[in-house]
Amino acid sequence: MKLIQQFLFVLCLLFSLNLAAQKKDIPSFGKVDKADLEMKDCDFEKSAEAMVLFDVAEVYCTFDFNSFSRQVGTEVERHVRIKILDTRGLDNANIRIRYHSQNKTEEIQNISAQTYNLDASGNIVITKVDKKNIFDKAVNKHYSEIAFAFPDVKPGSIIEYKYKDYADYLYGLKDWYFQRSIPVKLSRYVLDFPSELIISATPQGGLQVNKTEKESGTRLVKTYSMDNIPALKKEPFISCEEDYMQQIKPFMVAFDMPGYPRKSLLRTWPGIIKELMEDEDFGLELKKNIPRTSDLDALLKTITDPYQKMIIIHDYVKKNMEWNEYYGIWAFEGVKSAWKSKKGTTGEINLILVNLLKDADLKAHPLLVSTRKNGKINTSVAGYAQFDKVMAYVSIGDNNYVLDATDKNTPPQLIPYDVLCSEGLLIEKYDSHEWGWKYLWDDKHLFENSAAIEASIDENGLMQGEARITSADYSRLARMPKLKQGKEKFTEAFLNSDNNSLKIDSLEFENTETDSLPLFQRCRFTQPVNSSGGYNYFSANLFSGLEKNPFIADTRFSDVFFGANQVYIIEASFTIPAGYSFDALPKNIKMRLPDTSLTFARHASVSGQKLFVRMQLEFKKPVFSTDEYDGFHEFYKKMFELLNEQFVYKKN
Repeated sequence: MKLIQQFLFVLCLLFSLNLAAQKKDIPSFGKVDKADLEMKDCDFEKSAEAMVLFDVAEVYCTFDFNSFSRQVGTEVERHVRIKILDTRGLDNANIRIRYHSQNKTEEIQNISAQTYNLDASGNIVITKVDKKNIFDKAVNKHYSEIAFAFPDVKPGSIIEYKYKDYADYLYGLKDWYFQRSIPVKLSRYVLDFPSELIISATPQGGLQVNKTEKESGTRLVKTYSMDNIPALKKEPFISCEEDYMQQIKPFMVAFDMPGYPRKSLLRTWPGIIKELMEDEDFGLELKKNIPRTSDLDALLKTITDPYQKMIIIHDYVKKNMEWNEYYGIWAFEGVKSAWKSKKGTTGEINLILVNLLKDADLKAHPLLVSTRKNGKINTSVAGYAQFDKVMAYVSIGDNNYVLDATDKNTPPQLIPYDVLCSEGLLIEKYDSHEWGWKYLWDDKHLFENSAAIEASIDENGLMQGEARITSADYSRLARMPKLKQGKEKFTEAFLNSDNNSLKIDSLEFENTETDSLPLFQRCRFTQPVNSSGGYNYFSANLFSGLEKNPFIADTRFSDVFFGANQVYIIEASFTIPAGYSFDALPKNIKMRLPDTSLTFARHASVSGQKLFVRMQLEFKKPVFSTDEYDGFHEFYKKMFELLNEQFVYKKN
């Protein structure tokens, strides 16, 4: 025993020496350079509202050598310093640290935080964050969150905090993001662990990550660092920003100690399935008998068609359960308790939905999903922490349906848009062979928007007309929330958002209460045409939703993600006054990408005083990769030139 204690002492000494070497280029807590406080902008990104001066974490993995129990743990020391450059960056002074608090598997300790400013005389003034203003609040049964705000923060301030994270097993080994929404001067992540523990940590992203490895006695130290990291750019139609950030996702691979068999520490999806089915907050909740309600029983009493049963139950849960805005796959308070209170998390509400569907003899299973904001699932690395929601997966004949009772707008025939074009994990007993990955895709239901326009132009150059707009499937889904806010909000968002000269005189809707039908919008409008040098001209691109090109950047770092296939159609007729005639019409044209995934066509003709125009844009896939962006970008540029090309007429 004495020999082992001496061995552990030597390890600790080596660890301390290693940390000292790592920290020599990082100022100690509280030691701030006056030049940093006087700094006015980021030297490598002048427009930044704030910048991270440094963000470093050192993860020390421990192992119980005494008992050879293969019990591992982590001690993480993190130190962050941020410079506030203008008022837009003040939100960076609000800090949240989430950790796994169940059974005290992870504890955040030794928090220190303070603000630095210069007074009128140029002296450094320090304002500490009072310990009583550091709040530790449970998020749910599994997680808690440390939250605090820095005092006396203004443009020019520097904020700094540090803490230690003590965790059992793998909980301290977390994803590390070098990149943020603001630029980062230095980001460093250090893994220090016994050589018997095999850890994988592969950098992800398009920028260069500096990596060094150093053996120190019986330990291996891996250091990953980046300097002058640009802020993650805001790009239109990005699926999830975190998916494209420079990052590292470390995980334990195996335990390999001489004289002992190699022990894999990788989790497996079958193991996850078994664990979930036996979990009291998940699988066991699927076996609970939810009290029947007389009104639901009455609705189902005479129904024999499975699809109608599904619709009735889905609609009933949507209308009678209130979502408390908490995501997650668990039913921490239990489905019976949530059913009684009529309020719950996504886990509780959708596990209730699965229970009721099963009770009606429908083939229903829970489906673990990752919503758009939560990011892509890595199916090669097992772990339920990747999922942020559970939904119901129902099979009726050859058709499958994905239902989310916390989503009040999505009808049962549509896969919820925030998981469309992603993968979900269907949960069932492992030995049933029914569990597995499901690709959540539907090419039958589109983002479909069409506008039929009939307008006339008087001798004063005022266009007056009527538009009949049809928004089907995912287009309807996108418009309904604004409609519920009122006609004014709807008009501003969809009818004249980029056209201040267009005036909506009246607006009527059809099928607002029937979510399986397209949303019909009928409006009367006026708009003056443009004129110059005796010529009058106007664009036929009205009410399409394609008034402005969002892809003007020459380069792009993220895939273009639309989520669904799309169709846009404009069919319009414009009548000019007697005594006027159209000038030469723009050419009829059809263009497409080489793989035909994107096509655009325009056709125009004249009969007497009337111009007929038809334009159609069709997408046959929902994602365009960065490798395809050059061609996609050029297509969009040309397409918008054609969409907005002017039709010219003049007096005879």
